Amino acid sequence: MSGSSSAEATTARATSRRGCRGSTSRGSGRRLLFFPERGAASFPSSSSSSSVSRLSPTSFRKMAGLNSKTHAAEAPRSSGRGVVISDDWPGYSLELFTYPQHYYGDLDYVLIPHGIIVDRTECLAKDIMQDIGYNDIVVLCVLKGGYKFCADLVEHIKNLSRNSERFISMKVDFVRLKSYLNDQSMQDTQIIGGDDFSKLAGKNVLIVEDIIGTGRTMRALLSKIEKCKPKMVKVASLLVKRTSQPNGYRPDYYGFEIPNLFVVGYALDYNEYFRDLNHICVINNHGKAKYRV
Repeated sequence: MSGSSSAEATTARATSRRGCRGSTSRGSGRRLLFFPERGAASFPSSSSSSSVSRLSPTSFRKMAGLNSKTHAAEAPRSSGRGVVISDDWPGYSLELFTYPQHYYGDLDYVLIPHGIIVDRTECLAKDIMQDIGYNDIVVLCVLKGGYKFCADLVEHIKNLSRNSERFISMKVDFVRLKSYLNDQSMQDTQIIGGDDFSKLAGKNVLIVEDIIGTGRTMRALLSKIEKCKPKMVKVASLLVKRTSQPNGYRPDYYGFEIPNLFVVGYALDYNEYFRDLNHICVINNHGKAKYRV
């Protein structure tokens, strides 16, 4: 098994247990870790007992390839609605993961490996099934960055629905929002396509977005949609970014709350680059300068 597979498998096993809204296992009361705990890394035992293996922080970092720039970073934790990644979380070394060679030298580190994204997306699908099962849904995918998350989320919902008493019939539509130039948020949000929101009248709508920062862009879209009087509107975002200018908006479902960093990968782009990167990574200054327009 390669280094990247080992690191992802270690964290993915902890997240694949039952219980999705955050990292607490329902019924058992045990906390499941998406990432290592501060101080000592705990791994679920392969036996049915509650005993765990423990490694020192130094040993864990050597094994898991954690970025060594922070020695005592707070481990990502559950907020009850999503996984909160602290500002001092050091991320993972790029050396342990495969990624396109044309991005060598353009990235700082891996913030969220692909395997963890997939597992967290499945948990969000379970939460959505639990909340709005038996309802026909119009999934409104926000392009371009949201297409990968939307495709995976819809696929998970379909798989869960296929083997459940709760069947969700879904139709997928698309809208494009443009709110960034280079790495700076623009004042005015451009809504491209999806002009005829009147067809959403009386429908149950699930908006799927890649990342929400200040919330200004999502509020602009919601304002237009709500004028058409849909029956219900829910928002699912893979990422929520902590910014210096938040407006208090939080989506109904989100995967990870992240620091105020410019991230790329898993269809999130920087001037149309990095969409082909599987992991969510932090772009460095060299990458920003290289692809600046």
